[in-house]
Amino acid sequence: MTLIKSISGIRGTIGGQVGENLTPIDAVKFAAAYGVWIKQQRQKENYRIVVGRDARISGEMIQNLVMNTLVGLGIHVVDLGLSTTPTVEIAVPMEHADGGIILTASHNPKQWNALKLLNHKGEFLNAANGEQILNIAEADLMTFSDVDSLGKITKNDAYIDLHIDAVLDLPLVNKEAIAKAKFKVVVDGVNSTGGIAIPLLLERLGVHAVKLYCEPTGHFPHNPEPLKEHLTDISNLVVKERADFGIVVDPDVDRLAFISEDGEMFGEEYTLVACADYVLSNTPGNTVSNMSSTRALRDVSEKYDQTYEASAVGEVNVVELMKKNNAIIGGEGNGGIIYPESHYGRDSLVGVALFLSMLADKKIAVSTLRDSYPSYFMSKNKIQLTPSLDVDAILEAMELRYANEQITTVDGVKIDFPDNWVHLRKSNTEPIIRIYTEAKSQTEADNLASKIMDEIKTIANI
Repeated sequence: MTLIKSISGIRGTIGGQVGENLTPIDAVKFAAAYGVWIKQQRQKENYRIVVGRDARISGEMIQNLVMNTLVGLGIHVVDLGLSTTPTVEIAVPMEHADGGIILTASHNPKQWNALKLLNHKGEFLNAANGEQILNIAEADLMTFSDVDSLGKITKNDAYIDLHIDAVLDLPLVNKEAIAKAKFKVVVDGVNSTGGIAIPLLLERLGVHAVKLYCEPTGHFPHNPEPLKEHLTDISNLVVKERADFGIVVDPDVDRLAFISEDGEMFGEEYTLVACADYVLSNTPGNTVSNMSSTRALRDVSEKYDQTYEASAVGEVNVVELMKKNNAIIGGEGNGGIIYPESHYGRDSLVGVALFLSMLADKKIAVSTLRDSYPSYFMSKNKIQLTPSLDVDAILEAMELRYANEQITTVDGVKIDFPDNWVHLRKSNTEPIIRIYTEAKSQTEADNLASKIMDEIKTIANI
């Protein structure tokens, strides 16, 4: 069982010992630390925080603990109930709130949950902010309100509809062309809130949605990370239904993957590539993704004579570089689309609407669209960490080993070879070292990953 405290929020497994897992005590402690930080930052009379959750089994318990802790600090809570990460992000500025909390462990299995923390703009906290909250929690610097100064909870279940309204109002979302195309799409909502939001969006766009695992029970029917090996059911159903394509989201709906009409993966890495292609064809500008993402976004950007740059891994780092470079679209290769015209956060609803607009415009099959992009293949692997492993020493050793290659150490160690690359980094959300490789064939990517993992194991003596 695990509890991970980082700038990404507080993430852990439900049950077990206090301080070692995400127990009720830990949920209260870190919600209180966040509430105190909000009050320190905003320095005003009244405070308001938006709270929403995915459909995890533990979600209602954790949400009640978090909301009532904020009430105890004199903070007014807007309770979105079942929601999505991007919905909470857009609700924060709409509510003129001081921050937001999303209760979700993203792609992690059902025993996990987390507090993902937002600032008053509805954006994830930076490293300095996260460190301040951790310090408040560790020092127990929480003072609660007296009985006459308690906050209150207001329920608002309108925000998924308001989110969809905002998506449909985006200038590049071609509602008329999408409705005219009469698309048929299969949706895998992994029995979480994507099963609510995505079909509603499709209905508003005039798309026929075939629902698969769209009941928000929190009982994930497969591993919730939208990778090929977990998506056999939807691949088969797309073919059986003769659908135009399939849509897969993770439990909190900030990661998006497509299935082509032939049942093959469009490629999670290519979600951003396709959406960027469509946006750049209409509104040229710069692009950003993280350094673990495919080179194909760079290639598409250069096709339009635009500039691409890579950030450190993590949504907050992508957003920071996007703002610095005035990027018009960006995101992460895990299927995360960040479109500033909407908001600075990964948003599957925005991604679906842009992708449908592109298909309606091009009038081609999804597999044909995929074939139009440069072909790169990724291998994503991980090595489980133990307390005895010195990750920094391992990364330094790999950096020295490949000192003659192009090395980037902004985030772990990335080694760029002429025809492929490898990125090694310690995860912010799990006790693992991630090893990502990309090459021009799957065999080459897998072989490079295997070679690098063997070298790490030799260095670490494991």
